[in-house]
Amino acid sequence: MSEQLPVVVIGAGPVGLAAAAHAVERGLPVTVLERGSGPGAAVREWGHVRLFSMWRDLVDPAAERLLTPTGWTRPDDARYPTGAEWVEDYLAPLAAALGERVRFDAEVVGVSRRGRDRLVDAGRAESPFTVRVRTGGGEERLLARAVVDASGTWVAPNPLGGDGLPAIGETAAAERITYRIPDLSDPATRERYAGRRTAVVGRGHSALTALVALAELAETAPGTRAVWVLRRGEIGDAFGGGEADQLAARGALGLRARAAVEAGSIEVVTGFRTTEVRRDGDGVVLVDESGRALEAAGVVALTGFRPDLSWLSEIRLGLDPALQAPVKLAPLIDPNVHSCGTVYPHGAAELAHPEPGFFLAGMKSYGRAPTFLALTGFEQARSVVAEIAGDHESAARVELTLPETGVCGGSGLFDDPDSTAEGGCCGGGAPQVVELGQPSLSS
Repeated sequence: MSEQLPVVVIGAGPVGLAAAAHAVERGLPVTVLERGSGPGAAVREWGHVRLFSMWRDLVDPAAERLLTPTGWTRPDDARYPTGAEWVEDYLAPLAAALGERVRFDAEVVGVSRRGRDRLVDAGRAESPFTVRVRTGGGEERLLARAVVDASGTWVAPNPLGGDGLPAIGETAAAERITYRIPDLSDPATRERYAGRRTAVVGRGHSALTALVALAELAETAPGTRAVWVLRRGEIGDAFGGGEADQLAARGALGLRARAAVEAGSIEVVTGFRTTEVRRDGDGVVLVDESGRALEAAGVVALTGFRPDLSWLSEIRLGLDPALQAPVKLAPLIDPNVHSCGTVYPHGAAELAHPEPGFFLAGMKSYGRAPTFLALTGFEQARSVVAEIAGDHESAARVELTLPETGVCGGSGLFDDPDSTAEGGCCGGGAPQVVELGQPSLSS
């Protein structure tokens, strides 16, 4: 009976839809559950940001094979799309090609084994998964032969607090804090920041993107100020190596940020680990461990993301205690050792858990590591689906070779679609499909 049940994929982002395309190609029944109202719901929320990866690296091979008979035209491989373009020109057509296999407004709130909680051993591997789904019509339970959780990390940004917990008062001041790169092309958002002092917390590409955008806003909106708040004691290599940087995207964006800092458009505060957020009139005051206070009208917190594991409490996960990534994958993606270009291609073997048939894929599989690439996620999807289909030889084979010219070189900003920077790939403190302090990725 289990073989007649569908593979349930959680998340209709780039990796989730890729997994579904591979399942269709192998003749496996598949159901994709997406909490949003359309494909790439998380990507749409950062749709104003340009990816660091070009189209060449943003289309899964099985997805392309599914799309081609529909009359879909592949975008120019050499261009760098925005998040919105990635959705409209690829993810939306792919979801349409998958048809009724993709369900929207369907939020997964729990995964377990039929009739067994996580304590029960007997018959566990033979029992199908139960996937609890919340929809507008109430809750339902789906049975599944296997589960691929590609729901990403977008819904769980890291807090301001320097110890990994929300700072005291952070929740109460939520309306004055955003955990996303603001879209300054939107008039209402632009008005929120124009002529005001904004604290940007974080040191990855997300923070640099927001800082450069605010510096540019200051050119037309007098009084606009950006304060770059760093937990480390110095800027260090946050700017990258400029034109000599092997990580081209970091270098190009870093040059713009460095110029803004040197011009006085961006104030830098180092060694500041926030412990408290106080509301103060129309603004906030950030307080660090030493009692230093920093005033701002608002805060842009771009300190990365973490996986939401709360609804997987009945699944037996094998996670690294630091990264919260699968234990075999963690050493391959440790950001203290690797950038995205040095991550070894991996698949089902590294993504497996003590719960047979359950896999984390995409940005969520990287836990708190910020080095994820769409290309790596597509290889994950291929290998995992091969394993589920019983093609263990294919699952174990590595079918990904990163291009010698690097996998990303776009601007990460809003206005540079034709960037041709070469070499390296993205590094830094955020999902690497696009730097968002998971781009990626419900990814």
